[in-house]
Amino acid sequence: MTRLHRHLSKRVEKAVYDFELIQPGDRIAVAVSGGSDSLALLILLENEKIKQQNRIELIPLHVDMGFPEDSPRNSEVLAEFLSQRGYSVHVERTNIGPLAHSDFNRKNPCFLCTRYRRQCIYQLAEQHCCNKIAYGHHKDDIIETLLINIFFGREISTMMPKQSVFRGKFHIIRPLIYIEEALLKKFALEQHFPLLNNPCTTSEVSKRKYIKDWLNRLENENKGLKENIFKALFHVKVDYLPQRLFSSKGKKR
Repeated sequence: MTRLHRHLSKRVEKAVYDFELIQPGDRIAVAVSGGSDSLALLILLENEKIKQQNRIELIPLHVDMGFPEDSPRNSEVLAEFLSQRGYSVHVERTNIGPLAHSDFNRKNPCFLCTRYRRQCIYQLAEQHCCNKIAYGHHKDDIIETLLINIFFGREISTMMPKQSVFRGKFHIIRPLIYIEEALLKKFALEQHFPLLNNPCTTSEVSKRKYIKDWLNRLENENKGLKENIFKALFHVKVDYLPQRLFSSKGKKR
């Protein structure tokens, strides 16, 4: 295990114990998109302190989005790479990508794509008798989602490290919450992850890409800015937020 691997494993351990993400006997569906984040998640969850002490099972799941040019090759490369690492990944082939970008939905392809892909993961998790679903969302994703929701959704919210869905049938967990995207990219190079093309035509013009680029420019001018935003999520002064002036129905008291 390299120095970077040990460092990232410690951060995953901290997230697991801080937010009680994993309990003994968990059967965890790991959503593996093929990107460096989700592949890193799978490998870091193999942490001996986490896996052996809790006797958990990891089930890698991959949703092929169905883009005609790159999806089949990406899925094959991903399955081959994971096979070499000792994993058997379930690949679910879909037409979610083309459907989300079809004529009737051109205004908001990201929403429909995310919704259908999430539904597919839920179905696969149920088929594989999993009680938890692990996503590779990292610290930068948490920060970006907060700002996306403020700027475009008119609410203060972000991704949760642990979230119950379907009345507790599943729990979504995000063990990479303490890890920056830049470190995951370094880890991907170190571990020789396969380089897969992103076939989504919307990825370079999405609101998330806009916020990511904007944040990076601000970070270059103000070192530590993103870290400050992240830490602010754990220092919320409710007494100084205006919702206290309103009732639960949104009417002013």
